Amino acid sequence: MAKKSVIARSKKEPKYKSRIVRRCFRCGRARGYMREFNVCRICFRELASDGRIPGIKKSSW
Repeated sequence: MAKKSVIARSKKEPKYKSRIVRRCFRCGRARGYMREFNVCRICFRELASDGRIPGIKKSSW
């Protein structure tokens, strides 16, 4: 879990457009972020397993 100060800093409007840091809305993680779902890979897996993301299901073959 990221510190509150780091999350607050990432929400602030950056001076330059290239400095945008996208973070997971659940845990604040910056790495492994999925733009389409607004969450990191770990939270995505948890939400998908619970069936909270519509249209996503665990694959098996």
